[in-house]
Amino acid sequence: MSQDKLSEFVKAQATELGVPGAAVGVLLDGQEIYASHGVTNLDHPLPVDEKTLFHLASVSKTFTATALMRLVAEGKVDLDAPVRRYVPELQLADEQAAAQVTVLNLLNHTAGLDWNLIDDGEGDRSLAGLVAKLHKLPLIAPPGARASYSQAGYNLAGRIIEKVTGLPFEQAMASLVLEPVGLADTVYGLAEVMVRKFAVGYNRDDNGEPHPARPWGAFREGARGDNPGGGLASSVSDLLRWARFQLGDGEGVLPAAELHRMRERTVGLRASTLGDGFGICWFLHYLDGLHGIGHGGSGNGQFAELLIVPERGFAVVSLANLGPDGYPFNQSVVRWALENYLGIARKTVEPLPYDEGQAQQVVGRYEIDAMNLDIATDGARLTLTVGIKPEIRAASEEEMPPDYPAAAIGFLPGDGDGDGDEYIVTEGGLEGQRGYFSRDADGAITGVDLAGRLFQRVDRVNRVGGAS
Repeated sequence: MSQDKLSEFVKAQATELGVPGAAVGVLLDGQEIYASHGVTNLDHPLPVDEKTLFHLASVSKTFTATALMRLVAEGKVDLDAPVRRYVPELQLADEQAAAQVTVLNLLNHTAGLDWNLIDDGEGDRSLAGLVAKLHKLPLIAPPGARASYSQAGYNLAGRIIEKVTGLPFEQAMASLVLEPVGLADTVYGLAEVMVRKFAVGYNRDDNGEPHPARPWGAFREGARGDNPGGGLASSVSDLLRWARFQLGDGEGVLPAAELHRMRERTVGLRASTLGDGFGICWFLHYLDGLHGIGHGGSGNGQFAELLIVPERGFAVVSLANLGPDGYPFNQSVVRWALENYLGIARKTVEPLPYDEGQAQQVVGRYEIDAMNLDIATDGARLTLTVGIKPEIRAASEEEMPPDYPAAAIGFLPGDGDGDGDEYIVTEGGLEGQRGYFSRDADGAITGVDLAGRLFQRVDRVNRVGGAS
């Protein structure tokens, strides 16, 4: 498949969605194919290319997990050991959970931790400082009971790396993974980003016009406590090198068996667009008889996507600098690449017609530590609105990513495993996202999963036509 067809698709999609700059890379049969579109900065434009740095956000977790697996291979960390073996000062909202949570619970998001503590720019913003505050973070389940995506869990994993190596996290990552793999343009912090070509993130304002996203990463500068879960910046070129490493034998970093162990399923995921299960960090995808491993990242006006198909030696990377449209852009690139290079067509799923009785069961507010999610009905359609809590936004001195406005959702047909409580978002920046509603023993709705995270129900107020 020629580079021309990929470039045509990238240009067409980026133009349609208004993405200022995008970079895409494909690894196939040992060859790398690149396609870029647009500029790094609308006010000071440079052409985006495969060396342009974008904020990776949560794709950073794949690097943190691989570094920890190197320590496992060296006998310095035991995946089944309690985290307190390495971070004895750990305190959580529940003492039993703090004593029981294991390293593996952190790496496959089964620790029971809510999403994250929001960095307020105050006090000790190191990993040690963040861990000292973790007792304030709500627990959504006992350790090992269920998967729920947690940034805090990965930040805690980063503290294990610090404690075991005796090095600052960023220094440890450089020596454990980044330098031996040869990732010269995969870096933490603006001091490293600003001496390279990098893309400015953009968010749409109320009029739909893109404006620069501040801060540049998802967290204001100096929030080192969030580096393990989402602090890296990198380029398409480096990410394809990272994919080659993941497809290889460990290249002196760690044994192939430990590297490939990360692809083995540790827990299943239900009705999630993110994947069918977790390995160690990686989201697992079942692709028409093939197995894929991948991870995405959502930053402030920047989105990243990486998918690897080991059986075919294939990888696709897509980076885009517009919120929220960077997400559907990246998803469309991954779908196109799978279909055109591997002949894998992802099936589209059609929701059921609107049902008032079903809708009334789920209407209400749900929340995680930093965000509210509102389900509302106007009697004809069901909508989902998700955004940062107003009090957190008001207290922040920095701009924060805009909320996702009300978007239609529909229930999916139940199957052998489902009970009719699964849904799909059918429009907007989250279009195509799937999730499900949880019930208690009495059948009452208690929570909703979106993007791998459990939002707990806090009320049943009917907000007709939208959410407040």
